[in-house]
Amino acid sequence: MLFNCRPALRYLLTIALALFCLFATRAKADADPAIEVSVRMQGDEVFVDVSFHVRVTPQEVWEVMTDYDHATEFISKLEKSVILSRTDEMLLVSQKGTMGWGPFSVPIETVTQVHLTPYTEMQGRMISGNMKKNQSTTRLIADPSGTRVVYHLESIPEVWIPPLIGRALVELETRARFRQLVDEILRRKASSQAKR
Repeated sequence: MLFNCRPALRYLLTIALALFCLFATRAKADADPAIEVSVRMQGDEVFVDVSFHVRVTPQEVWEVMTDYDHATEFISKLEKSVILSRTDEMLLVSQKGTMGWGPFSVPIETVTQVHLTPYTEMQGRMISGNMKKNQSTTRLIADPSGTRVVYHLESIPEVWIPPLIGRALVELETRARFRQLVDEILRRKASSQAKR
């Protein structure tokens, strides 16, 4: 009898973890309103939009966002990040890591072409990897008090993502990654000011 209950118990634990992640997402969103994240799922495709403002110049944001060779030092769940080739207008970047939490974690491995328009825009398009589609646009918009970063992602994972829980997990993961990015931007800004 105990043996027959194990699959049901595993199922209930999985649902409980998913609900915990969903509530954690909402709590994180309320605690960090400065990073706006919107996730929409349409069929197999996932659309992510992010917007935030940081009190640094576009050049200071750019320096961190294009520092792929050191990204594993400030982005958790990123195991490998290497620039394979570089020109003034384009980077070829290989990355490997995971996305998700607990039983909802999936490995991600990509090689991405990143087209650069210095200090204003970068466009990434996956050319190989374990996703069906992964392309993004990041815009840096200068204003008198700093820089607004606007990010848009269109992605089709190879694995099925359950709509409600999947949407919440993508939002949580995205917010966490951009929070780490902002933290690194501000850390470098403080370090630069301290050296003056």
